[in-house]
Amino acid sequence: QVQLVESGGGLVQAGGSLRLSCAASGRTFSGYAMGWFRQAPGKEREFVAGIKWGGVSSYYADSVKGRFTISRDNAKNTVYLQMNSLKPEDTANYYCTRVAGTLPALDYWGQGTQVTVSS
Repeated sequence: QVQLVESGGGLVQAGGSLRLSCAASGRTFSGYAMGWFRQAPGKEREFVAGIKWGGVSSYYADSVKGRFTISRDNAKNTVYLQMNSLKPEDTANYYCTRVAGTLPALDYWGQGTQVTVSS
């Protein structure tokens, strides 16, 4: 059974930081690359960051490179997104899922976690 539970969102001022977490079921997580996506109101969902199973190789959308860091704890089936130097344009609902490159690899999304950055 697929399970993805995102948490850690909130309201933060521009320049602030947040750390998102995503707890996944073992069958969803083990052995697979995982990633974060976001969707702002009126916009399509977009890729933010991905990390391969080993945790060493990660990659980012240009819009967040240098500000966001993705990591994972395979023992806890959890993937994280550390977001620093947040901007109002980062405001969105953030989702995690299994990825294939920069594309989602599951036909399933959790409820996401809302991030709101005030100017």
